[in-house]
Amino acid sequence: MKTPIQQGNSHALTIPQAAFDWYDEYAHGDIDRRTFLARLGTLGVAGLTLGAITTALTPNYALAHQVDFTDPDIKATYTVFDSPDGHGEGRGYLVVPTGVSELNKAPAVLVAHENRGLNPYIEDVARRLAKAGFIAFAPDALHPLGGYPGNDDDGKEMQKSLDRGAIEQDFMAAANLLNTHPFSTGKLGMVGFCFGGYLVNKAAVTLGDKLTAGVPFYGTPASEGFEAISAPLLIHFAALDKRVNATWPEYQSVLDRLGKRYTAHTYPDVNHGFHNDSTGRYNEPAAELAWSRTIDFFKSNLA
Repeated sequence: MKTPIQQGNSHALTIPQAAFDWYDEYAHGDIDRRTFLARLGTLGVAGLTLGAITTALTPNYALAHQVDFTDPDIKATYTVFDSPDGHGEGRGYLVVPTGVSELNKAPAVLVAHENRGLNPYIEDVARRLAKAGFIAFAPDALHPLGGYPGNDDDGKEMQKSLDRGAIEQDFMAAANLLNTHPFSTGKLGMVGFCFGGYLVNKAAVTLGDKLTAGVPFYGTPASEGFEAISAPLLIHFAALDKRVNATWPEYQSVLDRLGKRYTAHTYPDVNHGFHNDSTGRYNEPAAELAWSRTIDFFKSNLA
């Protein structure tokens, strides 16, 4: 299978599915960069150079800039928070809709990034949520190491070096910050992508009824504690994402057995990361549909 992708103003490139599969392995640490590039070099696709394929698959964050940080409808700042059970202190990107205050409160949404830190795409997702009327907060798991380094390769290695349990606790502490924020109604949603999708599933277990609604994008489930889930879940899958999709049947069976509330959508002919508009995995129709469903879900459950 080959997938046509669009990069900026360039012509559409047709990338073999194997390249996306190898990129997924590389992005999740199953193979190193040298192996990834060596495999790409074997494709021999007519009209495509190794450089063209690599450029198409790796992030160009200028393409993910949908809402400017100077937009008059929002106010974006960075803030620190206590994380006593995690790394001691966390830091994240807080975006508040203009006009929201202690007298005019709004529901809040915690945004969980992928396995490489708080990159510009995730910051833009937070701004998109604020434009839709939610207080949005996107923590950076890499804060203990100085924060997102400006490129995903280094960010991925940095996040891999941190204790996973401490990262999870940092995000739970961020949830507490939002639940106690003076501008918040006390209704808390959470959305996450890839590793962040896992964090949403984990938070549904860990936070219990403190989480009002959760939206994991292509995330794996927690390992236990499913009885504690209280929040309804809106779960997004990519049809070509074999790694994550393989975990769903068992998770679905557990949710059904326990009577938990969820809606799951699988988007046809798209890859893991289809919502990320900075890479060639992006699929605009699927991303827009999934995002509109996400906003509607939050508006319905956090009102």
